[in-house]
Amino acid sequence: MKRCLLGLVMVVGAASYSLVDSHIGNNFFDGFSFYSDDDPTNGYVYYTTAQEAWSWGLVSTTSSQATIKADSWSVSSGSGRASVRIESTKTWNQGIFAIDLDHMPAGCGTWPAFWLCGPNWPNGGEIDIIEGVNVQVSDQTTLHTNDGCDMSAEPSYMFTGNWGTGPSGNNADNCYVYASDQYSNQGCGIVTSESYTFGTPFNQKGGGVYALVWNSTGIASYFWLHNSVPSDLKSDQPNPNSWGTPYAYFMLGSNCASNHFYDQSIIINLTFCGDWAGSNFPYDCPNMGTCDSYVQNNPSAFTESYFTINYLKVYQ
Repeated sequence: MKRCLLGLVMVVGAASYSLVDSHIGNNFFDGFSFYSDDDPTNGYVYYTTAQEAWSWGLVSTTSSQATIKADSWSVSSGSGRASVRIESTKTWNQGIFAIDLDHMPAGCGTWPAFWLCGPNWPNGGEIDIIEGVNVQVSDQTTLHTNDGCDMSAEPSYMFTGNWGTGPSGNNADNCYVYASDQYSNQGCGIVTSESYTFGTPFNQKGGGVYALVWNSTGIASYFWLHNSVPSDLKSDQPNPNSWGTPYAYFMLGSNCASNHFYDQSIIINLTFCGDWAGSNFPYDCPNMGTCDSYVQNNPSAFTESYFTINYLKVYQ
C-alpha cells in the first residue's frame, strides 16, 4: 500500500455496483464468440472455430469451472499451434470486471491475455487486464489508445506497481500506440510489484482473483490470492473504496479523456510468439532456437498452457 486515503478515493470514486453479467461453469461460454481469423499480433497460432475447439478438447466445462487450452499433443503446422480466442458478444462502457482463475498458461513461447478492446482500434481503446509472455512472473496492466492519453503526470502514490520501461529505460507512461519514445504499440503499462501474479508462480499459489474498476475518472487494477479476496466481492456487492490502493491506476481527465475507451468487448486468448513473446524469446528462453520452431516442434512443452476459470463477472 502507498499512502493516503485521498488517493484511494480518487482512484475508485464512489459508486454502488450490482452484478449484471456472470459466466460460470457449464454456462461460461454463453455470450462469447470464437475468433478464428489470423492473429493480429502475428503469433504462431491457429485460432480454432467453436466446433473445432469443442471437438478437439481445447475448451471444456464442469458445473463450476471452464477450461481454455492449447494443443499440447501435436507437432504444429500451417499458421501455428491450435489455440482459442473468445470475444464477448456484449460490449461495455465502464464497470468492474472480475475474473477468478485457478491456473493460467505459462512457459516459453506463451502469450496469454484477458483484456478489453473497443472498435476501430486504437480509437476505441484497449485495456489489458492480465497479460504477459514467456517466463514472466508479474502481471502487467496496459492501456493502448490513439493520441492524447498521457499518464506521465500521475502521482506514484496512486498505485503500488511500477511503470514498464521504454527503449531508453524511460517510464512507458504514454498510452498512445505510436508514442515516439516507446516501443511500437507499447502503450502505458504498470507491472505488479509481486512476483506471483503471473505464470508459473501464480499457478503454484493456486491462482487468484483480478478486478478492473473502470469509471469516468480512472481505471484501476487489483489482484488477490484466493485467501484474501474481499468479502464484499465474494458476496457480489463490490465496494472498491474498501480495497486499498490498486497495483495499477490510470487517471482519466484532462490528460486522457474518458472517451478514449468505449464499447469494450471482453477477450480471453492464448497466442504464441508474435510481436511480444517472439521478440522477447531469445532473452527469456535462451538456447532454445527460434520461438516459432520451439512452439511448433515441442508439444509437450505446452501441457501448462491452459486457463482454469472459476468465474468471470461484470458489475455496474
